[in-house]
Amino acid sequence: MDRKIRALALAAALCAAVLLHAEGTAGQQPALSTVEGADPAGTGTFSILGYDPATGELGAAVQSRVFSVGNGVLWAEANVGVAATQAIVDVSYGPQALALLRKGLAPDAIIKSILDADPDPGYGRQPWPKAGRQFAVMDPKGNYAAHTGAGATAWAGNKGGKYCTAQGNILAGEAVVNNMVKAFEETTGALSLRLVAALEGGQAGGGDTRGQQSAALIVVKKGCGVWLHNDTVLRLQVDDNPEPIKELRRLVEKSIPRRAAMEGCAGVNGAPK
Repeated sequence: MDRKIRALALAAALCAAVLLHAEGTAGQQPALSTVEGADPAGTGTFSILGYDPATGELGAAVQSRVFSVGNGVLWAEANVGVAATQAIVDVSYGPQALALLRKGLAPDAIIKSILDADPDPGYGRQPWPKAGRQFAVMDPKGNYAAHTGAGATAWAGNKGGKYCTAQGNILAGEAVVNNMVKAFEETTGALSLRLVAALEGGQAGGGDTRGQQSAALIVVKKGCGVWLHNDTVLRLQVDDNPEPIKELRRLVEKSIPRRAAMEGCAGVNGAPK
């Protein structure tokens, strides 16, 4: 009987300890990683922005272990610029960047302006701190700036190259962005193929530590899209695939034209010059 009483007393003490702990932490904000819908592990991405001075094309590509990463990360407008917004993402950074590019602001000034104006409102009454945001901006001549917030989930960072900038978070390490820039600079041919090569380089460097699921790519040039009054040369999304970069390459290669381009579009997406 004494043994049973002691066991009941111990159980009661444990319950009391749990209740005291719950009362002591009731007023604290939960850590971001434990908040439903706000887990930074759901935001890992690596992307690249690029410019082709020979054709005037602007483009970007992205891969992540999330469904449909192309939905909100990449933004581009012919004769204006291109942007990527990711990590603890505020999708409005994309259209904001394009609007400021239209006004003639330099990419580094755009980065500062958008960050300074961010009210850090949270996300659905949950923490979604701007200290974890990551984004990059490129103007129509290939000048760029990139930002990786101190709160972006490690490994996170960005790397600039000639006419390109690569950035990512929840990556295997710095080799991911280094490989992306190297592949972009060393690959020849259409801008779309160079962007895909950059993603392949990033994946070879370890990529997103959680794996692969989706990828997307966009390329723009004024008046050089298919059909009338279309500035979008390519807009491709692979939303759910065990090898999204491989499928993206297949689509890009299928898109390369075999006939002469329209006037003013020579060489665009690999068209004959």
